[in-house]
Amino acid sequence: MRSLGGKPEGARLERIKASPLWDGERLRNVHPIMPGLRDPSAAMPTLKEFLCGGDRRVPQGPLPSVSPLEAWGRAPASGLRATWLGHSTVLIEIDGLRVLTDPVWGPRASPSRLAGPKRFQPVPVPLRAMPPLDLVIVSHDHYDHLDYPTIRELAKRDVPFVTSLGVGAHLELWGVRPERIVELDWWEAHKVPNSEVMVTAAPSQHFSGRGVHDRNATLWSSFVIRSQKHAVFFSGDTGLTTEYTQIRELLGPFDLVMLEVGAFHPAWGDIHLGPENALKALGLLGGRAFLPVHWGTFSLAMHPWDQPAEVLFERGPKAGAQLLMPKLGEPVEPARVDGVEPWWRVVDRTARKPEPETETTLHKAMPWPID
Repeated sequence: MRSLGGKPEGARLERIKASPLWDGERLRNVHPIMPGLRDPSAAMPTLKEFLCGGDRRVPQGPLPSVSPLEAWGRAPASGLRATWLGHSTVLIEIDGLRVLTDPVWGPRASPSRLAGPKRFQPVPVPLRAMPPLDLVIVSHDHYDHLDYPTIRELAKRDVPFVTSLGVGAHLELWGVRPERIVELDWWEAHKVPNSEVMVTAAPSQHFSGRGVHDRNATLWSSFVIRSQKHAVFFSGDTGLTTEYTQIRELLGPFDLVMLEVGAFHPAWGDIHLGPENALKALGLLGGRAFLPVHWGTFSLAMHPWDQPAEVLFERGPKAGAQLLMPKLGEPVEPARVDGVEPWWRVVDRTARKPEPETETTLHKAMPWPID
C-alpha cells in the first residue's frame, strides 16, 4: 500500500545516521523522561477496548464550524492569525505568509479508507478551496499528521514542505518534488525564500512509524515559525519535557503556542501531553496565547472527546493561560484574545444518527499506539 509511505535510502539515510539522535539502529529521544509521566500500573488498552471501550469518545452531534474564506480574504490586522481546521491542522498567517501545519483532510487516521479512527466531520474548508500556501510543515509521519490523500493533492500545487529528518521519503513517493522538500534535524533552521520567516525544528518526546517494521526510522519534531515581528511554537506530538525551557531560551518568546492536548492515556503519558501537562509545558515555554490542538477530530484514546477542552477551560485561567479555543474554521488573532466560550458543550445536545462502520478492525500494518 502506497499509503504506508517510503523508506529513507541513500543520501537521506546517511544523513539520518549522521544525526546525534541516531543510536546505530534507529532514531531516539535523548532527554531523560520526567518521572511520573507514565503510570506503571496502567495497562495499555487492548485493541477491543480501543475499538469499543470508553465513554462518550465520539460527539453525538456536529461540532460548530464556520467558513474562514471571507476572513482569509483580509489580512490580519495584527499580522498574525491562526485558523484551527481540526486536529493538528492549523493555517497560520504570519506577516504575509500562509503556513499550514500537519494537513489532514482524509476521512480516517489510517492507511485504509475502510478501517481505523474516523474523523468526526469534514474539514470546514475543502482542500481545493484553500488559498495559495507558502509552506507546509509536517511534524512527523503518524497517520493523523501525515495523510496520504492530502499530500497527493498538495503535491499538485507544488507547495514547499518543511519536515523532520527522513519524512521526505514519504513525500517524494507521493509526488512532492525533491527540490520542494526541506528536512530538518533538531535545532536546524530553514529560511523561507523571499521572506524573513525562519522555520526551526526543535525537540519533542515522541516516536514515529507508519507500519510494524519502521518504528523510529524517521524523526519527530516540534517547530518554531519566526518572522521579524512574530513567533509561533507548534508542538507536533510530544510528552512533557524540560527541553521546553531550552526552546524558550533559544527560540522564544512566542506570540502563539500550539500544544497537543488530546489522545492522552496514562500508559503512554511520556509521549503525549494531555491538557494538564500541556499547561505545564506552556509554563516552561511561555507565550502570549495558547491554542490547543490535537483534539476534537479523531478518537485516539479512551477519554471523552471533549475532556481536553473541559480541563483546559477549568484549569487554564487558574494557571495563568490565555486560552484561544475557537470553533473549527474560526480565524483568531492572538493579539485580540477576548475570552473563551465553551462552544463544545452544545454538541452533544444535537443528536444525530450514527453512521454505520464498514469495517471493525484496524489495518494490520498500523503501529500501536497509532499516534
